[in-house]
Formats: sequence, C-alpha cells, structure tokens
Amino acid sequence: MSVIQADSLCKSYGDTVAVEDLSFAVEAGKIIGLLGPNGAGKTTTINMLTTLISIDSGAGTVAGFDVASSPHAVRQLIGLAGQNAAVDEKLTARENLELFGRFYKIPKDTLKRRIEDLVETFRMGDYADRTAETYSGGQRRRLDVVAALVANPPALFLDEPTTGLDPRSRADMWDAITDLAAGGTAIVLTTQYLEEADRLADEILLIDQGIAVARGTPEELKRGLENDVLDVHFPDERELDKAVAVIDDELISSIDRDAGLIRIPVKSNARSSLSILRSIDDADIELVDYQLRRPTLDDVFLELTGDGPSAPAERSTQ
Repeated sequence: MSVIQADSLCKSYGDTVAVEDLSFAVEAGKIIGLLGPNGAGKTTTINMLTTLISIDSGAGTVAGFDVASSPHAVRQLIGLAGQNAAVDEKLTARENLELFGRFYKIPKDTLKRRIEDLVETFRMGDYADRTAETYSGGQRRRLDVVAALVANPPALFLDEPTTGLDPRSRADMWDAITDLAAGGTAIVLTTQYLEEADRLADEILLIDQGIAVARGTPEELKRGLENDVLDVHFPDERELDKAVAVIDDELISSIDRDAGLIRIPVKSNARSSLSILRSIDDADIELVDYQLRRPTLDDVFLELTGDGPSAPAERSTQ
C-alpha cells in the first residue's frame, strides 16, 4: 500500500497552470525524486500534499488520510522541510526541536532522547545551544531539515534539503535520508543537484510546466536517451564560438560558456565522435580536451525539458 498518493493533481493560479493531472505513489521505504526546471510545479505539488495550499482537482492522501478532508490528521503524519527555513530565530537548535516535538505530542523523555540523537547524527553539537539568529545559512538549513525528522514521520517531504550545505554536510544528509528510507519512511524529494537524485531516488518523476514528461528509475531514464554524450572543452569563449559556428546547431544539446563546454549527443560508436572532432580540427580550433561518456541525469533533464543549446549546461532544477 502506498503511504503517499497523488491522483490527477491540478492547480492553477488565474490563467497560469502550475500542476496538471499529476499522479504518483510512494510506498514505505521508497524515495521519489521530483525534478524539473524553475516553475515546473514541484514545490506546488509538495504544498498541496502537505495541506499548505488547496487542491483544485484530483486528490492526495497520506497513510490513507485525504489531504483535503483530513488535513489535521495528515499534518500529524508528515515531516516537511521547505525551501525557506521555518525555525524560530530567537530559539536555540535544541529549543526549536523541542518546539516541533511538542507539536507532534511526543512524550517529554522520548523527545529529549530524540533531540540528542539528532544533534549528534547531524553534527550540530557546536552550535545547538546558540540561538538560530547566529547561524550560517547552511546551519539554519540543516536545523530546518532536522526539525522535519523529530517525529520520525511515516511520510517525509524534502524540498531541496541540501541547498546551502557544504559537501560534508550534504553527504551526512544523504546518509540520513537513505537511513530513513531503510527504516520505512516514504520520501518525496526535490533537489537542484541531479547527482543527488541519481544517488537517492528509487524513482524519478520529471516535470515540465506542471506536466509529467518522464518517469522511471535513474537508470531507465538514462538508458532511454540511446545516445552517448561527447563533451568538448575549449580554452576560452572565442574558441568555443568558433566551434559552435562549425558544428551543426541541431547536434548540440547544451553550451556552458563559463566552463567552455559543448555537449553533443552522439550515436554509440567512435565514428560519430571522430567526425565532429575532425571538423573542429579542420577549422583550426583549439580545444582543451574531450570525453565520450554515457548519459547522466543532467543529459536526461536537458533533453526532456526542451531547453535549447544556448542554455547553460549547469541548471537549477527548482
């Protein structure tokens, strides 16, 4: 049985459709990653399923409770870490966690042990007794995510949980999310780090303009592209522009000017790559290096969300 269920969810703001006919299910112990460009409808979807905004049509349930008709029951069964920190700036980390624990009606002794476990697990001991107003952005973000875990809820919604965290803290968060799923928590995750979704998600739902354009495991989505990817790096923008003029526009999937990088999908054979590289060499264009590789989720994202070749290769997926 699914812990989190979305059935034909729809939400509009005036003439703007934010989410259209979106359906998915998350079983206990599973993680679904919602990916898509800015404004795709990911946060709107989470807000509907966590009772923060109303559903225009369709339905959502958490542990069998309807989001629209039983919002109080749903709120007792979910943890939510949104994009904006929900902590009280005047309270310490421990005091904030205690406040969230009282909201969930956790017994005092149980709550105390739970808070200490969370402080240790997420390495918050150095600042757990300072007020949140003194925290860095990363520390505040970590506290916001940890607050969603106080009640060990059966359903957890994480909207870009690792944004602003340093690499070590991000790795700690990945481990914690994996442990939560292993313990039976159903998790909905949005992230701007596609490698994060690749590592954590059992299933990915790619959304564009409120509509699901692809779904599957990370490996299924990557295999679906059929082509390998040729990455060609150039020493400066001048050489990159010369290469763009030589290569057929329809062959280029993306350009990252900051990195001096052109990405080109190619058939899974050396001849296609050699032909492109030969055209660059014949035009006396200097390059730094090149690599033929298997597709990543970045490539899936670029291919299926319809972004043109002039857009940067590194994109936020908020």
